[in-house]
Amino acid sequence: WPLIEGGDDLPAFLWSVLLTTAAGGGLYLLFSPYRPEQLTLMESFSLVALAWFMAGLCGALPYYFYGLFEGSYLGAFFESISGFTTTGATLIGDIESLPRGLLFWRSFTQWLGGMGIIVLSVAILPRFGFRSTAMFKAELPGPISERVVPRLVETARRLWLIYLALTALQTILLLISGVSFFNSLAHALTTMPTGGFSTFNASVASLENPAAEGIITLFMFGAGINFVLYYRLFKGDVSSVKENEELRFYFLTTAAAIVLICINIYPHLAGNALEVLRTGAFQVVSIVTTTGYATANFDVWPHFARVLLFFLMFTGACGGSTGGAIKQVRLLILLKYAYRELYQMVHPSAVSSIKLGGHPLSGEIIRGVVGFSFLYILFFVLSTLALSGMGLDFITSASAVASTLGNVGPGLGQVGPMFTYQVIPPAGIALLSIMMILGRLEIYTVLVLALPAVRHFVRGV
Repeated sequence: WPLIEGGDDLPAFLWSVLLTTAAGGGLYLLFSPYRPEQLTLMESFSLVALAWFMAGLCGALPYYFYGLFEGSYLGAFFESISGFTTTGATLIGDIESLPRGLLFWRSFTQWLGGMGIIVLSVAILPRFGFRSTAMFKAELPGPISERVVPRLVETARRLWLIYLALTALQTILLLISGVSFFNSLAHALTTMPTGGFSTFNASVASLENPAAEGIITLFMFGAGINFVLYYRLFKGDVSSVKENEELRFYFLTTAAAIVLICINIYPHLAGNALEVLRTGAFQVVSIVTTTGYATANFDVWPHFARVLLFFLMFTGACGGSTGGAIKQVRLLILLKYAYRELYQMVHPSAVSSIKLGGHPLSGEIIRGVVGFSFLYILFFVLSTLALSGMGLDFITSASAVASTLGNVGPGLGQVGPMFTYQVIPPAGIALLSIMMILGRLEIYTVLVLALPAVRHFVRGV
């Protein structure tokens, strides 16, 4: 984009390309003799974690060379990793003052991160002699891996074709609704990955376009659906989509949250029913799918609505989608697990299994889900305590951690939807950057490198 418009950010991108090309070429020459036919599980996890960290480092270069964040590379890294992890948290106070090249780069980092750099890579790495099913599993979110086609590379390519087609469709629809081409493209690039970076300071609210809001709401919700289901729908397998238990649970929880939020904010918005439905539905879908767009300052809504939105930051969308957080499928399994335990307390001699989609789940999967959920809450609690120890209030600390760990973006308090993360001290910025990576890679992928004791959980994640 800087080449097209010749903006003042062009030198920053040229220096970034020069540096990354030199570094990448050097690393290729250094490690090119090592070309294993099949990566081991640990090599796959190491490569995934390193790839995301390096993406954040390299993606920060344009921000750094342009002079944002007063020369702080930590600030540039935070902005970059927020993009690649599709979190949407930002340190930029005046987004609208940025040249279009940097605005496009912010959006493009989220689009790349949406389905995962590694999923993209499995379609490219075989050309360099690498093949790894384990690496695909390490990146694709959710506790139960579903293959679209037997061959891994074809799986990645077809998922990306679906992803690309939906992005193009949203861009066209936003154009038809009256949004400019650049803003249509930028918001499509950050909607499908459930990222939430906008080209405006006030996010989607600045569009002042109800039709565009409706389109974005629809595509946010669609981005929260398991992409495997899109492929099955494309192949005409409608029955498996209708019978998908997680999808029904996703519809139910989202609809219930919309109803509850709308009832609660109805008096707050002067009783305008259509406005209440439009605003309430947009914010619920935005938070549930971990997109993070905003059309209203929900931090000034009634307490019930704010608390509900806070808890929705933990739920996430479907497994196999571009969303973050715990995921609907895990919540569904946890509910079934709790029900089974209560049932067996009443009927000790009864033998029952936990089923999903009519199929019994193995103990390994259930242990993985329970273990992941425990670690997720543990990291949330410890990180909230750490931020509070840096002088931040509880609401700001808790929502900042929940939002970054869940890859949501905006929080509450001093990191609310109409604010940035500039209030967070440097140590907190570093901590939240780690939370974004942990959340995007679903904790185990990173922890397994440092804690061998948790390796046996990996297959159930």
